[in-house]
Formats: sequence, structure tokens, C-alpha cells
Amino acid sequence: MKAKQPLITIIIATLNCADTIEHCLESIVSQTYPHKELIVMDGGSRDATVEILANRQNNITYWKSKPDRGIYHAWNKALKHSHGEWICFLGADDYFWSKNALTDLSPHLVKAADWKIKVVYGQVARVDRNGRILKLVGKPWKKIRWLMPHGMPLHLPHPGMMHHRSLFKRHGLFDETFMIAGDYEFLLRELKDGSALFVKGLRTVGSQIGGIADVSRLKTNMETARAIKKNGLKRFSWVWTAVFARAFARKLLYDFFYKI
Repeated sequence: MKAKQPLITIIIATLNCADTIEHCLESIVSQTYPHKELIVMDGGSRDATVEILANRQNNITYWKSKPDRGIYHAWNKALKHSHGEWICFLGADDYFWSKNALTDLSPHLVKAADWKIKVVYGQVARVDRNGRILKLVGKPWKKIRWLMPHGMPLHLPHPGMMHHRSLFKRHGLFDETFMIAGDYEFLLRELKDGSALFVKGLRTVGSQIGGIADVSRLKTNMETARAIKKNGLKRFSWVWTAVFARAFARKLLYDFFYKI
């Protein structure tokens, strides 16, 4: 009997991403896993992004270009067009690490569904603009779960993370009042008490450093505190305070040397 192969939905939000979106799309199209769909929501790009999407429309299940209110609004719109049992989100500058990434991941999705686990993730390579690996992130859930109530753990990477469809039925959609930490706030609804499955030894995605969460750490930390409070947890823990203090010190040093 052939093993079950769940449908996987890949969602991408784009805005003026002509320099990276082709690589991202090609990494999806070239996947050996057959049971997948791709949804792209463009925020009204003014560069060549829309042209690239139009040229790739035979490879895209659904796409639309229209101004939106931010990435979480785009994701929420995309979810309404999704059909997958498992859903993952990629940035326009992310890409699947190998053509077998989804094929290698699919047996673990079946296992997670059997175990009633709703979140599955692997290892992500953080890379520079030339694709050189700067760091590898992703550790077993049992080692990092204690960090979840204090902020998004570094080793719980969101790019390429698989969300079971039932999560959105149980918890609703992303909170669009967040600009940066909406993915953390959504996951916190499930993972403050739930479990996640880490697929050891599987590098799933390459993710380029330089996104908004990387360059706006103070704002990220403040949104994180709001997400924690919203979910009924202690907002200013020692872990959150230490992370905030480090981000604040880095900003002071950056501002000082930049002005010089």
C-alpha cells in the first residue's frame, strides 16, 4: 500500500522582490514532491515581481497583486485560497534547500498528524546574499520549549515550518495588528501548552538574513511583549528583559558610530 502523502500548501507574500522571487519559485517548482500547491499574494509591486509571477502562472495555483496591510494580511488572504493539510510560509528571499526537501519531510508530517502534533520544523540555513551559510538554526522542541513563553526561540525557525490546517480552525488567523511578531503570536496560541516536532538531520530551507525582524530588533521585542501579554503570560520575564537590553545596547552603539 502506498504511504499517505498529504497535500502541502506553500504561501509566499511578495512586495518588490524581483531580485529574489525567481530563485524562491524555482526551488518550489523543482520539488520532487507531487502533492503541493503554491499561493502567492503580492502587495502591489512596482518592480518586475508581477511580471515574473505572470510568467510563472502555470506553476502557481493562485496569485494576485493588490495592495495589502502587511505580511500577515497577505498570509490571511492566502489562507482563504489554500487546501493543504499542511501549510508553510516562505519569504520571497527564502528557498527550499534541496529538490527533495518536501519529499523527505512528508513522512514526518504523517507521523505528526498521527501523534496530534500540529507544528513540524527542520533545520534552516541562514545565508547571506551570496548564499553562503552564516549559521544553522533548528533544535529539538524539548530543548527550546522553555523559551517559547519569553519570545520566538532562535532555533524554532518559521521559514518552511509546517502548520497543520487544524491550527487555523482552532486559533483563527494571524493578528494583523502585528507588523513583525505576528507569526510568534500565532504559534504561541498553540505552543504555550502544545508540542512541536523537530525533524533531526533535515535541512529544509535557506533563509536570507536581513528581513524586518533582523533589522528592527527593538520593535520586534516590543511586539513580542505584546504577544506574550495577549496570551496571558508574564510579559517582562528575565529572558525577555535580557534580550531587550542587548538589542537596546546594540542600537545605541549603532547610532553612536553611524553619527560619527
